[in-house]
Parts: sequence; C-alpha cells; structure tokens
Amino acid sequence: MRRWADHLASSLRAKREYLEDRKVMSKEMIVVEGGTPLSGEVEISGAKNSALKLVAASILGQGESIIHNVPLISDISVMSKVLEHLGASVTREGHTLVIDTEDVDTWKTPYELVSKMRASIAVLGPLLARFGRARVAMPGGCNLGARKIDMHMAGLEALGVHFETVHGDIEATTPNGLHGAYIALDFPSVGATENTMMAAVTAEGETVIENAAREPEIVDLADMLNAMGARVFGAGSSTITVEGVTLSSLHPCEHTTVGDRIEAGTFLMGGALMGGPVVARGIDPSFLRMALMKFGAMGCAVDIGDDWISVGRTRPLRAVEIQTLPHPGFPTDLQAQFMLLAAVAEGSSVITENVFENRFMFAAEIVRMGANVTIEDHHAVVEGVSRLQGTGVKATDLRCGAALVLAGVFAEGATQVHNIHHIDRGYEDYVGKLAALGARLRREPDDEFEE
Repeated sequence: MRRWADHLASSLRAKREYLEDRKVMSKEMIVVEGGTPLSGEVEISGAKNSALKLVAASILGQGESIIHNVPLISDISVMSKVLEHLGASVTREGHTLVIDTEDVDTWKTPYELVSKMRASIAVLGPLLARFGRARVAMPGGCNLGARKIDMHMAGLEALGVHFETVHGDIEATTPNGLHGAYIALDFPSVGATENTMMAAVTAEGETVIENAAREPEIVDLADMLNAMGARVFGAGSSTITVEGVTLSSLHPCEHTTVGDRIEAGTFLMGGALMGGPVVARGIDPSFLRMALMKFGAMGCAVDIGDDWISVGRTRPLRAVEIQTLPHPGFPTDLQAQFMLLAAVAEGSSVITENVFENRFMFAAEIVRMGANVTIEDHHAVVEGVSRLQGTGVKATDLRCGAALVLAGVFAEGATQVHNIHHIDRGYEDYVGKLAALGARLRREPDDEFEE
C-alpha cells in the first residue's frame, strides 16, 4: 500500500509540474521586426532527437550515467520527469545530465507526461530489456499525422513481446522472455529501430534488424549502448545486428551527445535567406550532405570544416526540387525551412513530402505572409515572391515555428509568432541565438495562445 501511495504521489507531482511548465510557456509569443541581415557564428546544441533516446537508454545502465552536450529544451525536461517517476535521480549541471537509474523500480510511465511527447515511447525498449514488461501511454508531440507505432510493436513482437491495451495504455509483457530474431522493418523508422535495438540488447541470442534507420542519432545511441556493455554492430547502415547480453553485464557510462543537424540546418537557412554568412559550429557536415547540396543548388556559397558549416549568399535564390526521405535523403525536419527559402526564390519550386502527411501545415501560415504555395496531395508547388509581410501566425509544430520566426526576419514589418511552446520543445534559446546573429526579436506575453 505504501509503495502504491508513493507512486500515486509521484504521478500527481509529475502532472502538477507539467501543467505549471505549460502554463508558463503558454504566456509568451515571439515578436520579430523584419528586414535585418543575419551573419556571424552560432554554437549548435546537442541533438534533441538523440539526447531524448540517450536519457531513456540510461535505464539499462542500472547506475549513474553521465550524458554531456544535452540541450536545454522542454522535451528533455519532460523526459527527465518520466525517468524520475520511474525512480531515477536526474540532475542537470549546465549541459550535462547525471542520471542514476539504480533505484528504478517500476515499469509504468505517467500518462500526463508520456501522452504529450512522442519521444517518450523510447522508454518502452529499455523497460522491456530491464524488467521484461512495460506500460506506456500512446505517445503525443507535434501534430504531424498518424505516426503510428505499429512498426515498434511488430519489431518487439518478433523478440517475444506480447501487447495488450489496458485502460488506454499499452501494456507489454514477455511471457517467455526476450529472444533474438530476424526483423525486417516495412519502413526505416527511427523510433522503431531505436526501440527494437534497445530491447534486443538483453534478448537471448542474435537480433538482425533489416531496413533499419540510418540517421546519425541511431549511431549515437548505439555508441552509448556499447559503452554500457551492449554489443550492437552496423549502426548507420541498413542492417543492424545486436548480440544479446545479460542484464547484469550492463553498466553506467559517460557519453557526449552529437550536434543537432536540424538546429544547424535551421540557422544555416537563415544565412541563405538573409545573405549571411552564418557559421554553425559543433556539427559534423556529413550529417547534412543532402541539405548542403540543396543550398548549393539554390545559389548559396557553402563551406565546411571538421565541425563547422558556413552558408551565405550574394546572388538571388534559385528554385529547387526537394523530396523528403529517410536519412541520408533530405530530412523532413528541414522541409518547412526550405519551403520558406523556396517561397522567396526566383521561379517555381516543387517540394514532395514522403514522411509525414501533415508537414504542409506550415504552408497555410506562410501564405498569410504573402507566399504563393499550392498543395496538391503530398506535393507543394511554391512560386517565388519578392517579399513577405509581417503578420500574426501560429506555430503548428516544432519546425513550423522555427521557420515562421525566420520568415519574420525576412518580412516587412512586425511578425507575431504564437504557440511558441512548440519551438521551446526543440530549440535551446532560439531567440537569443538569432539575436546574436543580428535579428531583432523578443519574447512577449501572449493572450492568443491555443493548444
């Protein structure tokens, strides 16, 4: 009874803290005064899409792991609270998280947190690997379409996991333990690859994941798992092999998160948009090969070093054709930013979205500013215009919000970007970093916030 009461108190505390966080975020908008050039250097934070999974993976360490280069964003705060609910201790020291998971003693996650952030489904794999069971709410996050977790479940079922729906939650059990398997994913899903890979770490025998996601964040996760004693091979290729080890052979580790390629691409797009040059430091240029090719195709000057990229422009932007695809193809997380670039380029651009069906919600907002965009199924035809006008717009997701702020930098007059809690989910000090590059913008109280 006492243990149940402790977990109830923890769940209520998590809900209260989450609502307080949302209350604070809901009060602000970003106001941008347009027409200022952007140039200079920006330090890129650790990758959001990697750090969230690294935090979840620390469950397997069963002790105090240290993760460096963790961005100061709201999604990390939510994931930290998920782990604290499970019994972990999470301490932040600047950009370093110290996570002690020795006392994690439950496999149930709080609905109030998990249902609001899609990445929280990443605890499913490590909980199964550690306890042989898990209960999680259906994941939330940006409204980008169905984003079903069917492939997560299919991969885990091949490892011996049984799923049931219990009061709206997903309950996973392993009646006969986890065992290695051959798994071929229908699509190279990042989340399905991560969850399957983490669960397979303690599965008996060998697991082979075919058509695995190849993103740099997958490699980063595999590197941390191996530092904890796992045996993961082939990360970064389409075939990942996991040789199962015993739970007792896993241990805590110290790891540094890779740079955020999407944050880097967003700021570099600012250099392309306003002339620049903008230099992004702390990023491996190989993470953005396709995006850099598109910058060049649009008439930008691109320079690279070991851990930096520079993008600038001295001539008009040219139209471009883009198709979003899993890595190493063009990233869907940069599609909105490049739609903005195409909106002010000379000629007609065509952007095809092959990953998330609702990524084009950005188009309706940029049209309010004077862009000429026509949506046809999963294609966007963008006719370039010479100017945009500032107005009130609403972020519909994380990347849409970041792109709208940059649209405000380009536009004539003032732009008010509402619902900026989306931006806070994935960009550390976005306003401060843009201001350091020359943008005129500020956060202000917002009475028009909408969920």
